[in-house]
Amino acid sequence: MRTVWGGLALLCALGMLGCGGGEDTVSSSGPGGVAPPEAPGGTAAPAPSGAGAAARGTIGVSLLTLDNPFFKVIGDHITAEGKKHGYETIVVSADKDVAKQGNQVKDFLVKKVAAIVLSPCESRAIVPVIQEANQAGVPVFTVDIPCNEPGVKIATQIATDNLGGGREAAGAMIEALGADGGKVAILHFKQAESCRLRVQGFREVVAEHNKAKPGKIEIVTELEGGGAKDAGYRGAEDALQAHPDLEGIFAINDPSALGARAALEKAGKAERIKIVGFDGQPEGKQAIKEGKIYADPIQFPDRMGVEIVQAILKHSRGEDLPPQTLIPTRLYRRADGEKDPELK
Repeated sequence: MRTVWGGLALLCALGMLGCGGGEDTVSSSGPGGVAPPEAPGGTAAPAPSGAGAAARGTIGVSLLTLDNPFFKVIGDHITAEGKKHGYETIVVSADKDVAKQGNQVKDFLVKKVAAIVLSPCESRAIVPVIQEANQAGVPVFTVDIPCNEPGVKIATQIATDNLGGGREAAGAMIEALGADGGKVAILHFKQAESCRLRVQGFREVVAEHNKAKPGKIEIVTELEGGGAKDAGYRGAEDALQAHPDLEGIFAINDPSALGARAALEKAGKAERIKIVGFDGQPEGKQAIKEGKIYADPIQFPDRMGVEIVQAILKHSRGEDLPPQTLIPTRLYRRADGEKDPELK
C-alpha cells in the first residue's frame, strides 16, 4: 500500500497506533492494477468533461481494516472514482480499533476534508467523533457498516443488505443440512453492526424453519470469529470441543469461514460439517468451487466504493439523498464457482 504524504507524521503526532510500522493507506494517485470501477447499473462511470476534473477537495476514508481484501476493494474504488471527479483521497485502516478511528476522524477535520467516509469499528462508540464532524459542518457518510445511532447526522449510508444476506445464509444452511437438520455454531464479529444484522437475519430464518419443518436446526453456540482467519480457526476449534456432533458453521465473513475450514481439516471433520460464509472474496469463492465452503451470500464492494463517491457528489450539489442505499447479496454456490471465469 502507498503511504499518504505528510499526513502520516501528523497521525503519529496524534498518538495513533501502528505508526512505527507505517499506516496502511491508499493514496489519491489511484490503485495499482485495479480496473476502472463500474457505475451503478453495470456501466462505466462517465469521465469528467475537459482535460481534467476541477479540484473538489479531499475525501477522508477510515475503513474497519485493510487486512481484509473486501475493504481494500472499497478503498481502491473510492480512490479511483474520486479521482475521476476531482477529489483527492486519503484512505486509512482503523485496524478494528475505535480509538484509532476516532483519531483518524479528528485528523481529517484538521486537514479540512470535504467529506468523511467511515466503516465504523463500533457504531455506538464512534458517535462522539461523528458529532464533532457534524459540528464542524463536514458531511459524514458510512459504507458497508452502518451507524444507526441517535444523535448523529449521516449524509447517507451505502451498505450491503446485511439482514437480507443473513437470511440468505440461513437458507443455504438449511439446504446444506437437508431434511435431518442438525447442530450449528455461529462465528460472530459482534462489534460490527453489519455482522449483528447478518446474525439477526440468520437466526430469524432458522426460527421460521424450525416452526414449520421437522428437521430442526439447533444453534448451539455463538462464538467470536474476529472476522479473521486466526480467530475463526480458534472459534471453530472451541465449537468442536464443546459440540463434537456439530453439523454446520455459519461464519460472518470469508476469512473466518476459511479459518473454520482449517480447524475442521485438522480435526478430520471437514467432509461432514458444512460451512456457510459471507462476502464472496476471491479466496472464498475458490473455496466454494473446491467444496470447502458450501455457499456465500456475496457482496459487491466495488459498487459500494463507486456509489459512495456518487453520493458525495450529489450532496455537494445540494441534492437530497436517501437515508441509506442497501445493495442486495446474491447466493453463490459451487455451481457458480465452476462457471466463474475469474477462478482457477
